[in-house]
Amino acid sequence: MPETKLIQSVSTSLRILESMAGSGKALGITELARATSSTKPKIYRHLQTLMREGYVMQDPMNQKYLLTLKLFHLGQTISGSFDFLAEVRRILPSMIEKIRQTVTVGQIDDNGIRILDIFRYRSDIEITSPPGTLLGFNSSAQGKLALAFGPEWIWKKLQTQGLHQVTHNTIVDIDELRKEAKIVRQQGWADAPEQTLIGVNAIAAPVFSRTNDLAGIIAVVGSVQSLRPKFDKSLLNSLLSAAEQISSRLGYRPKLES
Repeated sequence: MPETKLIQSVSTSLRILESMAGSGKALGITELARATSSTKPKIYRHLQTLMREGYVMQDPMNQKYLLTLKLFHLGQTISGSFDFLAEVRRILPSMIEKIRQTVTVGQIDDNGIRILDIFRYRSDIEITSPPGTLLGFNSSAQGKLALAFGPEWIWKKLQTQGLHQVTHNTIVDIDELRKEAKIVRQQGWADAPEQTLIGVNAIAAPVFSRTNDLAGIIAVVGSVQSLRPKFDKSLLNSLLSAAEQISSRLGYRPKLES
């Protein structure tokens, strides 16, 4: 097996961050050079980059360097993902045995919905998309939920980049998509018959965190013949119930109407 070439500059930046995190106090360039076995000019260049990216700040009083909260926020995001998946894996198996359909689990990513896990069930259609697959915001049931309940930056991104057409049923008009998102927000679920793949439908439900943010999305995936949410209320209710249970276990408490 060929040896993988490592990027030394990345290792240096990581050692700087680890040294600062371990010290519990502001550090100067000399201290960081000693802690990382690097030269002071190299440490200075890395610190300038880390400051520009928002990971490090400089104390104006003593000119030493401190970590910002950016790493903390990243850690919270990762922790939230683990909590979400742990609760999903606790709740979903019993639901899947009841509805006898394949279920996918996803979260908002920069350019769409990233599939994190797939719970497969023997059905009339085989879902071959592996974990890691990216679904479009405008061309999937999961994406519509992100537009209805997620952050505003998603809309701004779509307005800037345009709407990508995946099938002939994909919504590519921004005004029509806004109307669809409004309906999704009112009813609390979304579907996308043949908008991601011909012959396939998905019914998606939102999962919320203790901060009332969209923690993730669970979606039943199958053929358009087998997934008809307006006619199969039991399947839809099972999906919504599972999403509510996961949300509750994550600490979500719905806001009471005043």
